[in-house]
Formats: sequence, C-alpha cells, structure tokens
Amino acid sequence: MNAMGSLFSELRRRNVLRAGVLYIGAAWALAQGLAQLLPLFGDYAWIARWFVLAAAVGFPFWIAFAWFYEFTPQGLKRESEIAADASITRGTGRTLDRAIIAVLAIAVVLLVTNIFVSRKDAGGAASSTPVKSIAVLPLLNESGDASQDYFSDGLSEELISALGQVHELKVIGRNSSFQFRGREQDDTARIGAKLGVATLLEGTVRKQGDTVRIVASLVNAADGSQLWSQTYERQLKDVFAVQSEIATAVANALEAALLGRTIEITDKPPSGNIAAYDALLQGRYYAERRNRTDYFKAVAYYQQAITLDPDYALAYARLAIAEQWFLDWALEDFAERAPTQALAREHARKAVALRPDLAVAQGALGVVQAWSDLDVRTAAATLATAVSLDPNNAETLYQLSDVTASQGRLDEAVAMMRKVLALEPLNASFHFYTGQFLLARGKLDEAEAQLKRAIELQPAASGYRSYLVAVYIKRGQPEQALATALAEVPGYNRRTALAEVYAMRGEQAKADAQVRGMIRYADVSPINLVQYYAYRGDVDQAFKWLEQSLKVRDPGVTTLYEDPFIPAALDSDARFAPFCLKLGLPTPAQVAAGRTGSPVAGTAR
Repeated sequence: MNAMGSLFSELRRRNVLRAGVLYIGAAWALAQGLAQLLPLFGDYAWIARWFVLAAAVGFPFWIAFAWFYEFTPQGLKRESEIAADASITRGTGRTLDRAIIAVLAIAVVLLVTNIFVSRKDAGGAASSTPVKSIAVLPLLNESGDASQDYFSDGLSEELISALGQVHELKVIGRNSSFQFRGREQDDTARIGAKLGVATLLEGTVRKQGDTVRIVASLVNAADGSQLWSQTYERQLKDVFAVQSEIATAVANALEAALLGRTIEITDKPPSGNIAAYDALLQGRYYAERRNRTDYFKAVAYYQQAITLDPDYALAYARLAIAEQWFLDWALEDFAERAPTQALAREHARKAVALRPDLAVAQGALGVVQAWSDLDVRTAAATLATAVSLDPNNAETLYQLSDVTASQGRLDEAVAMMRKVLALEPLNASFHFYTGQFLLARGKLDEAEAQLKRAIELQPAASGYRSYLVAVYIKRGQPEQALATALAEVPGYNRRTALAEVYAMRGEQAKADAQVRGMIRYADVSPINLVQYYAYRGDVDQAFKWLEQSLKVRDPGVTTLYEDPFIPAALDSDARFAPFCLKLGLPTPAQVAAGRTGSPVAGTAR
C-alpha cells in the first residue's frame, strides 16, 4: 500500500496524471471537431475513427514521455538529470492545469454544439424533407432479356406519374430518380438525401409471355427499413390494375389523402390494348435517349401505338413532344422543318381533342404553340392549364417557365425552375435552363453554379458550355472563356462561343472563320448569328439575321429576352420594339414596367 502511495505521489510530482488528463481531453476535443467537420467534405468519417485508434496507441508513449522527461528553462531534459531543487514541476503543473481547463472547455463546447446541431439537423430534415415525399427508383428488369428494359422503365415512369396525381405527395421526377439505376454503392440514406425525399419505392419486374410479376417495396430512406411490400403476379392484360393498386397502396402507406378514389393510370390506352401500351413504352424509351437516330425509332413506336389505338391521347402527345424536341435540338436539314412542324401541330391538337384533361397533352400543345407557331402568349395560357391539371409534373412546369422567361419575366421563370429542381434535382437540362435565365437576369455567380452543375450531370450535352462562356465574357475572363468554348460539343453552339471569345481577345480573323462556319447553319439556327452580332455591337447585322430567324421560323427567335447579349444590344434601337410586337412579345419598355402580361398587337402566326 505504501509502495502504491509512493508511486501515486511520484506520478503527481512528475505531472504524469495531469499530462494524461490533458492528452485525453485534447484527443477528445480533436475527435469531436473532426466528426463535425469531415462530413462537410464527403464520407470521411473513417479519418475520425483512425484518429481515435492512433490516439489510443499513442497514450502509453505519452505517459512514458511524461514520466521520464521534464520541460526546464534550458529545454527538455531527462527527469533523473535534474536536481530536486532545480525542478520546476510545480510551476509546470499549474501550466498544465490551465491547459487542461482550456481543452476540457473546448471539448464541452464542441459536445454541446454537436448535440444542438444534430437535433437541429434532425428537425431540419423533418421540415426540409417532407414526410410525404417519394422517389420511384427504376424497377429492375429480372426477365433475363435486356431488350425488356423498356417495359420495367415504363412501369416505373407510370408509377411516378400516378403518384404525382396525389397533390399531398412530393414526387421526384423520372430523370432524377433514374440516375440511381444500378448504383448499388448508394445506400438509401444517401439517395434520399440527394433527392430530398423521405421514402423510396423500389422493386423488380419479370415479364414472361403473357404474365408479369411485380415486386414493389416502400422503404424509409433514412434507415433502409421496409414500410410496405407486396408481390403481384398477373396476366399482362391486368398490368394497369396492378399499377393502380401499387400507387394507391403506396399513397395509403404514406397516409396521403386519396379523396376516396383509386389513382388513375394515365398511360392506359382507351381500348386497353396491351400492344398499344407496349409500343408507347418503347417509344418513350427511345425518345429519352435524346439523339437523332433514336428519335426516328421513337416516332415509329408512337405511330404504331396510335395505329393500334387511334384514340390514344398520350401517344399523340408524346409524339408531338418528340417532334418538337427534334425541331429544337436535332434538326440538320432546313427541308425537315416545315413538315415536322405541321406534324407536331397536328398531333398535339389531336391529343388535346381526345383528352383535354390530360396535362401532358396540354403541355405538348403549349410547346408547339410556343416554338413552332411562335405564339408565346397563347402558349403561356395553354401551359398554365397543363400545370393546373398536374402541379407535380416537372415537365409541364418547366415548359411554362421557359415561356414565362421568353416574355421577359425572368424572376418568375427562375422561381418556377426552383420548384422544378425540387422535383427533379438531378436533371441536367433543368439546371441548364435555370442557369440560362439567371445569366439573362445578370446574376453571374448563380448562373455559373447552375451551368457547371448541368455540365457535371451531362458532360456531353450540346450548348451548356456556350452559355458558361457568356458568363466568363461578361466577367472579362478571356482564358476561362476560351478553354470552355474549346470544350463545347462540336456544332453551331461551339462556333458561336468561339467566335465571341476570339472577338473578345481581338483575334478577329479567327472569329470571322467561325462566323463563316455559322452561316452554313443559317437556315437551321440563324439566331446564333443574331447573338454574335449583338455581342459585337453590330446592330444592323443583328437585325438582318433577326429577320432571317423569323423567316425560317427558328424557335430561338421568341427567346430574345433569355439571351445574355441580345436585349442589351438591341433594346434602344427603334426597330426592336416593333419586332417584338410582331412576335407577340412585350416591348423592352413593357418588360421594364412589369407589364409583360398585357395584350400586345399582332402575332407571328
């Protein structure tokens, strides 16, 4: 006992106990700091774990160091080499006491902060992530035949559409949900956080002959626990009933009000013809690939669906939307424009005639009115109807936002796009359009962030970088502008961006070479030449190509207020206001006065 007492006294005299407390307190404080800071930079919790292990291993070495060594005015010395009357361990002890108090105070503050932040985050998650929110992950095709992917994708899309009818639910759109196809490394919590939802619907589809087997599960995103699960094995002819059952069961599981009705399946052909439904799903599958080759495949399948069921409104609407997409993004020959516009117009009108209560049909008519008929004012009214029919439909809300921006109401358009991004947080094109509207509004930092996000999500997309180039031009950053323009996808958007950058750098010969290349596309996209000459300040050339844009029915002619250079260069010219009136757009004075919704004379029809 005396020996133990003597050892304890010696540990106190040499400040070993104080050193141990200081070590533990400092390690605790650092571990808490790491645990709070590392999640801000990604999944680096392993660093905190390794730090704790290393601290535990280092503790005995620190105790040994405190036993054998002492700090003196002459530096670090072995304790055995210091005379008793020369030791300053008592003074060192007081210093260590103050250090211990400081470290423990920091540790306590970090602990309290961590508890407070955790509770706040838990409450914030409850408030920022609605309990009644869901993402439908792409159902896995278990048929063993990759060519059947279109069918499982189609069922997934229809479940998204069906659940979107329940206005009490926040339902993430297709493009964002489908980002997680086959991503097994993403756990439910991470997927839920990225999409901003509390629940996930996942499952499998097996289609064999005339039989379909669907397994659906509703999962709590936070912890991966299963809230509801059901297996359906039916004849293929009953697939619509199964979709409705699943959507209704999910909504009930989330305690959403269903107004005492079964959820309607909107992609069901009126005749119930399964072959027509199958053709629609295949058309949608190819249309979503967004390239010229697959566009023609999509059209063929949509036409097949219509042949099998001539009253299939959704097939007409999807066909019209595909045709308008082709006109806006895939047109290569001017001779294709007029006949494709006529078909898009015919199919959109037919869809609305068959189902005026179908939001997608009204949306199809709205985009045709805006970008083929060049009648933005009528399109705005049509698209407002589409949104009222299905407020949770990100596609129609985006379409209305685009038309709103074309009327010069950029702040309203951006506000709509914020709502769209809440429904489709991983949709590259929606980030792009948000960035475009912000750029036109002059909010360069916010525009840059949105455009970079669009490029990150879809690096091969055409046009995204050309608008980022405009950000750098407006900021006066020629090196960043050139590097970004050179990275743009080949085509007229790249030529436009390079022409503007070379002009900015004073390399006019190079700019002229790009302009000559742009003129070769003049029948397809003369609006790009308008933008270039507006940037250069050559107003006469800009108006020359503006008239050409209207003559060839370039859809871009109605997006003047969405452009980063055109309004500033042309709005003071006497010709600009009459041109806007001819298009049915508000004049710059009306935009400035906030009177963009007032009647204006004339349309371009």
